[in-house]
Amino acid sequence: MIKTLLKSVREYKLPSILSPIFVSFEVILECLLPFVIAELVRSIKNGVVMWGSWTSWGALGIGQYALILVIMAVASLLCGALAGAFCAKAAAGFAKNLRKDIYYKVQDFSFENIDKFSTSSLVTRMTTDVTNVQFAYMMIIRTAIRSPLMMVVSAVMAFVMGGNLAWIFVGVIFPLAAILLLIMWKTLPLFRKVFRKYDNLNESVQENVKGIRVVKSYVREEYEKEKFDKAATELQVDFTKAERILAWNNPVMQFFFYGVLSSVLFVGSWIIIENVPIGFGANLNSESISQLIVYGMQILMSLMMFSMIFAMVTMSIESGRRICEVLQEESTLHSPENAVTEVSDGSIDFENVSFKYSATAEKNVLENINLHIHSGETIGIIGGTGSSKTSLVNLISRLYDVTAGVVKVGGKDVREYDLEVLRNQVAVVLQKNELFSGSIKENLRWGDPNATDEELVEACKLAQADEFIQTFPDKYDTHIEQGGTNVSGGQKQRLCIARALLKKPKILILDDSTSAVDTHTDALIRKAFKEYIPSTTKIIIAQRTSSVEDADRIIIMDNGKIDAIGTHEELLGANAIYTEVYNTQNKGGKAVSSFSEMKGGEENE
Repeated sequence: MIKTLLKSVREYKLPSILSPIFVSFEVILECLLPFVIAELVRSIKNGVVMWGSWTSWGALGIGQYALILVIMAVASLLCGALAGAFCAKAAAGFAKNLRKDIYYKVQDFSFENIDKFSTSSLVTRMTTDVTNVQFAYMMIIRTAIRSPLMMVVSAVMAFVMGGNLAWIFVGVIFPLAAILLLIMWKTLPLFRKVFRKYDNLNESVQENVKGIRVVKSYVREEYEKEKFDKAATELQVDFTKAERILAWNNPVMQFFFYGVLSSVLFVGSWIIIENVPIGFGANLNSESISQLIVYGMQILMSLMMFSMIFAMVTMSIESGRRICEVLQEESTLHSPENAVTEVSDGSIDFENVSFKYSATAEKNVLENINLHIHSGETIGIIGGTGSSKTSLVNLISRLYDVTAGVVKVGGKDVREYDLEVLRNQVAVVLQKNELFSGSIKENLRWGDPNATDEELVEACKLAQADEFIQTFPDKYDTHIEQGGTNVSGGQKQRLCIARALLKKPKILILDDSTSAVDTHTDALIRKAFKEYIPSTTKIIIAQRTSSVEDADRIIIMDNGKIDAIGTHEELLGANAIYTEVYNTQNKGGKAVSSFSEMKGGEENE
């Protein structure tokens, strides 16, 4: 985990190294200051001399000691400031790189990988989890260096000043460390639960904001409030439980802190009064015991800082693990070596294809599909909800890989193509149309970043979008809100179709992409496709028979299998499902249960 996270340090290695270096100088200077002060006091007791000789340490005067103290204090301050600046730069840069690495990693995921992580979970990992790791890293490269170094140097100076009496400070480290490890052992499982609850909380907020129109339409505000309150309460309960255990850090530290100081004062006073030898050549007196207390306080303060680091690192361990889950996840789809870089035509072949979304799934979503589509052909696909229409076309652009069999485009297995090349030649307008914040032009240029204004207009005319765009005051510069909330469903669909056309693909897939468009406009779109892009293979998934009746062939899907293939005239009357749908939509007939109860695979259409 640590190795994976540290890869994101990159260009911030230098400040990450400089910070502990300056911290080390700061600590050494801070630990030497009490020693110099003790020498100053001893010099005063021996006789007040303002300026002595620089020839030896013991010959210095008060002014010289004062000058040394000022220089050391200023140097310590400067080292501390530089350490803080480098630490902040390194930690903030590390967090920036982590977020960028997670985001870029998600962009490379296949749909199968994305299915493994929920959107709310990815948001939590990129925000809360990265922030926790950032704070932990900041403490590690500064405080975590300062704390043990201060402890070691202070302990050495304590032995110099107080001899065997310093063992009191050293002895407290081991029981304290044992208690801190016990706290960590107890809190880690709780923090693991806490971050799962963060995912649930974010999911509640995301669903409510994204579906706010539905919530208000059905007057379900109170239900959403209760749902959010439940997620927030569950998070509070687990977080409070974890924090209660972590809160033991402070009283435990205070107990050892004052207990040790009391012991040093009691034993030290007894040693001075009884003139007991303390070893290591030290001579304990009132001055040295005061400095010994200073070093003892530094040791205990270091332990207290360590407990703060410990609390932050304990919380960030689970965050780091969750981040590494994303960074270490490998996409299930890869471009092969020596990949094919050109799609010859828009022909499509399914050869004994079976597919399921999960390797552990008991049932295939698609079963034994055999199909050949000629380049330039217009294919309609009709089927009930869950009949695996979308699953079928997802395999063409290799959004998923087949479980068994082969899917070919242009006569070659889609797994032989470079993914970017394949998807640039297979344009898909999905069921859930997405527009992004920005102008209409910016959204359209997702299809082709280099498209000219004339090409944008041409594509919009084919998609029957130019007419309503011209009614906007800013026309193609009109701002689109996130998700396209300031345009209607039909307008959004037509903009998405125009965006796909700008790719100039060899295969165009419309997955129920004209459902919000009236039948007249739908007919105009299909007519434009037939006249202006005759060489493009067009696959139209629809619920209305009118959307596919003039297709070269119509595929009837039923329960993950192809029930029938034919033209409108061939299927009408000969295929029960198609006939029932047609009669229901065109003659006001009643759909029989064989279609309305059709059940398919495991997809949402």
